[in-house]
Amino acid sequence: MAVDNTTGDPQALSSQLSLADIIIITVYFAVNVAVGIWSSCRASRNTVSGYFLAGRDMTWWPIGASLFASSEGSGLFIGLAGSGAAGGLAVAGFEWNATYVLLALAWVFVPIYISSEIVTMPEYIQKRYGGQRMRIYLSVLSLLLSVFTKISIDLYAGALFVHICLGWNFYLSTILMLAITALYTIAGGLAAVIYTDALQTLIMVVGAVILTVKAFDQIGGYEQLAAAYAQAIPSKTVANTTCHLPRADAMHMFRDPYTADLPWTGMTFGLTIMATWYWCTDQVIVQRSLSARDLNHAKAGSILASYLKMLPMGLIIMPGMISRALFPDDVGCVLPSECLRACGAEIGCSNIAYPKLVMELMPIASSLGLLPPPPALAGPEEGLTLEATAGEAPVGEAGWPAASPTTGLRGLMIAVMMAALMSSLTSIFNSSSTLFTMDIWRRLRPRAGERELLLVGRLVIVVLIGVSVAWIPVLQGANSGQLFIYMQSVTSSLAPPVTAVFVLGVFWRRANEQGAFWGLMVGLAVGATRLVLEFLHPALPCGAMDTRPAVLGSIHYLHFSVALFALSGAVVVAGSLLTPPPSGAQIQNLTWWTLRKDLPPGAKTGGTQKQAFWARVCGLNAILLMCVNIFFYAYFA
Repeated sequence: MAVDNTTGDPQALSSQLSLADIIIITVYFAVNVAVGIWSSCRASRNTVSGYFLAGRDMTWWPIGASLFASSEGSGLFIGLAGSGAAGGLAVAGFEWNATYVLLALAWVFVPIYISSEIVTMPEYIQKRYGGQRMRIYLSVLSLLLSVFTKISIDLYAGALFVHICLGWNFYLSTILMLAITALYTIAGGLAAVIYTDALQTLIMVVGAVILTVKAFDQIGGYEQLAAAYAQAIPSKTVANTTCHLPRADAMHMFRDPYTADLPWTGMTFGLTIMATWYWCTDQVIVQRSLSARDLNHAKAGSILASYLKMLPMGLIIMPGMISRALFPDDVGCVLPSECLRACGAEIGCSNIAYPKLVMELMPIASSLGLLPPPPALAGPEEGLTLEATAGEAPVGEAGWPAASPTTGLRGLMIAVMMAALMSSLTSIFNSSSTLFTMDIWRRLRPRAGERELLLVGRLVIVVLIGVSVAWIPVLQGANSGQLFIYMQSVTSSLAPPVTAVFVLGVFWRRANEQGAFWGLMVGLAVGATRLVLEFLHPALPCGAMDTRPAVLGSIHYLHFSVALFALSGAVVVAGSLLTPPPSGAQIQNLTWWTLRKDLPPGAKTGGTQKQAFWARVCGLNAILLMCVNIFFYAYFA
């Protein structure tokens, strides 16, 4: 069996880029910059509202596209595909769960945020509970989470993709992408970010669809996915272990609550707690909805984003599984020496699943046409047929036709990954600068004018970039090399207390500042303890004896998030009941039960006839969306 040796050499891969690839990449960057400049000129960038909230005049379709693109960055592209390669379909629950929480954002949380007339989430907490200490704490926590679970992950994933595809130095790739993304974010504000996100969404979906079609064609269609994945075993394994074997439950969404990598109990309850933090209380996401011209546009944007969040199962996770089936020695490696050869990390190489697939399959024939049929898949008991018959394309790793790139589809996929990276980074940069400027700098300098606030908002982006780059080396050995699992694990240790404080603040009028503050502090102490233990006891290589503390080995991070949420909520309730109730100013217009009666047009279904009609359209679409989501869950359960 011939082996395609070019896959292990980034320099060789970069030399395979054709003129068409280069032209497509150049055109992508040119169009992206043009959209950024146009949107920057169109919006008011010289006021706080114009720069940070796009003048509160955004329509539904760019909001929905931006919500999707902001969450679907390069880190998620690489991470979801890698987790799909490592464990199968269940990781799609992180995407599908967003459907219900996005609807909660538009129907429950956004009306309250509009009613309270806030710009940032910590500002809402200050108004609702009073005092400054929680506002400062949440601002600092949000900035730290942006660095450790968003910016650094997206930078690492994007630079890894460019390194594999173009052969450029890893940190040179990082600096180049930072320069491009920071340029129009700093210059244009939220309006530029949202409109370029809409462009990135279109590019991501089109490119991912093309790659998915080619990937399924390689294994003979969807019906062959389970058989191909089940036999994706590397040629070199660790004796007396099973970690090289694909999971038996790889094609199931709901898994055993005790022994599974993603237990159904954690995916149902723990994930919902973390998703509520991300979609309903995180500045990056909520800021897009707050830019809507009225509540109907915010609702429609959430619905569009929810439909788009159904796509990653087929466009990212399944291609990741196919990548392992096609290249088990690289993507599915378990020996540290083999993993070092394949991706430069000892702990595992699932993160290279998506870029590996791009470089091998885009395109794999001398034209845009598909290859001849791949070698036939035998039954699980017979193994895969590895030899190609006479007249077929040359055979590569695992018996699949070897790549022979010629056209510009490879350049398109590089543009797709750049779109994913830039869309998420620009969103995070803008929201993080908003948090620091409005919640921290204005606290330090209460008399600062708009010009100073805008300057500080731009400068803080540079600082965040520096810290994020310094954190990248830590990511390479985290959580068995799975970026997505690393991100969720960190979130599960820090986000549940914040979710508890927001949910109780919205729905329980008796919640007060003392209870909320100590709920946050107790939650932080417990969550940070587990987080420190995770960094002190990283994931073990295949075959090593598990000597980690019981809190890591026996309590799944999703189950831990449920316990941490319950503990923090109990402290909030107890502390609130033992201290005086909040004042009327901390209740009026700030809870679900005390919303303003004069919300902007569209915020109430009883407004004009036109607004009432679109409110009904949004409601019907929300019901249809939930039905589609339930069907997919049932089909893959």
